[in-house]
Amino acid sequence: MRSFQEIFAIAADRHGGPDALEAKLSRPASSDELAALPEDRWLSILTKCIFQAGFSWKVIDTKWEGFEDAFDGFDPGPCAFMDDDKFDALLRDTRIVRNGAKIATVRDNAAFLIELREQGGAGKVLGGWPSEDYIGLLDLLKSRGSRLGGTTGQYAMRFAGRDSFILSRDVTARLIAEGVIDKPAGSKTAMRAVQAAFNDWAGQSGRSLTEISRVLAMSV
Repeated sequence: MRSFQEIFAIAADRHGGPDALEAKLSRPASSDELAALPEDRWLSILTKCIFQAGFSWKVIDTKWEGFEDAFDGFDPGPCAFMDDDKFDALLRDTRIVRNGAKIATVRDNAAFLIELREQGGAGKVLGGWPSEDYIGLLDLLKSRGSRLGGTTGQYAMRFAGRDSFILSRDVTARLIAEGVIDKPAGSKTAMRAVQAAFNDWAGQSGRSLTEISRVLAMSV
């Protein structure tokens, strides 16, 4: 496995040099900023990533104001206790993409966020989860959330601003090239190997998972 600096050099060579590459890197929000993110914004982000999965992101972006209105600003209370009449009305609501299975996730994930209040709330749990065990957070999203497995949960955490890696095609290609995994990570063993590699590169560089993930993606 190459050092982070070696991979950074490969990415810099592809993207106009070190300074140009640095300018393209995003940094995660602070733990205080994430702790202050309201529950409705967490639910909005989770929902947007779920609806974008397997669909045109541009269409979802264009309709998002309608989604916010249709789902009561993603207030977890009303969303968690959505009754059948509200659900049926959403299935006919042209402001949103009328996918029943994905609409149902709003109710389920609102309930999930409410449950997290017992552990300090979404901002503390999702935003404050140790980056060294990011795969533990992904497992939490998959097991207790609805349709938040795979890259959906990963994108949601990135869009929320928390420290994260996304196992995109390019990041996966770099991980395979470095011998971390031999195919897209689908098992717990593979995910542990990915986490270990990111932790190693973070230790070498002092950089966040977010920055390392972007550098890996741009090295391909």
